Amino acid sequence: MRLALAGATGLVGRKMMEILEGRNVEITDFYPVASSKSVGSTLTFQGRDWRVMGMDEALAQKPRVALFSAGGGTSLAWAPKFAQQGCYVIDNSSAWRMDPACPLVVPEINAHLLTPDNKVIANPNCSTIQMVMALHPLHTRYGLRRVVVSTYQSVTGTGKAAVDQLMGERAGLPVIRVYPHSIDLNCIPQCDVFVDNGYTKEEMKLVNETKKILGNQDIRVTATAVRVPVMGGHSESVNVEFNHDFDLDEVRNLLNATPGVQLMDEPGQGQYPMPSLAHERDEVFVGRLRRDESQEKTLNMWIVSDNLRKGAATNAVQILEYLQRNGLV
Repeated sequence: MRLALAGATGLVGRKMMEILEGRNVEITDFYPVASSKSVGSTLTFQGRDWRVMGMDEALAQKPRVALFSAGGGTSLAWAPKFAQQGCYVIDNSSAWRMDPACPLVVPEINAHLLTPDNKVIANPNCSTIQMVMALHPLHTRYGLRRVVVSTYQSVTGTGKAAVDQLMGERAGLPVIRVYPHSIDLNCIPQCDVFVDNGYTKEEMKLVNETKKILGNQDIRVTATAVRVPVMGGHSESVNVEFNHDFDLDEVRNLLNATPGVQLMDEPGQGQYPMPSLAHERDEVFVGRLRRDESQEKTLNMWIVSDNLRKGAATNAVQILEYLQRNGLV
């Protein structure tokens, strides 16, 4: 297995390396890729030191799989070049997610769509992954009609510079602002940039990616995405209207039986999902299950997951593992 990792020195890239090691993915040759300022430095991976290289050099090595976490522009420019050599590219940016020719994959839901011809595979947005993990078994049973989601997103979703801003503000130090406002002791109702309809790109990812992953363009989705001064994971308040009525005990049983989902729903005992509990875990945690008393066939739920793990790195590694198990690499 010859594996390239673009964006190896970033938060998600380093998390990918950690998860590859933790899941004992067998790698024979590793090609860490980063920007020019990091080329020539070394990264330790699976007990060996590997020299960081540029894209051209990594492409010349003809890797079998390339994990991309280096931004949309880099993915648009380089993913086709790797794919033309027969390399599978698992891309963590938004560049290919809505391309009809590229599968948008959460392995527990739709990895069966992958074929040898799918050389560019899109990893969904972190907030979308955790939501559809919880919604998929319920959609299969009751049919989703409408989803209203409000997110409470960790600063780690923006990257190291955002973490530095939060911790610097908390310590009273001068900071370089990544966000348009202070994030410490604050909530910013803006994740990514605004688009013409008044929503942000992050909110529209939740809308469009959910429909694509679940294979149903008729599901109505609306979202509000908020950045909060939290590390450890993203949280989501989700209101779900179904086509068919549901039984709460059956909902709990369905979620309990879903691989990758952990039910944590004992609110009377103070047990419900929180980012501090999800941190460094791969599960998607679901709790605060209750009927919406204002509308029939409607459920309220609270979903939390570590956005750097299942929301990004772990999901990408799981795609790689699926390719390996099914003899595609």
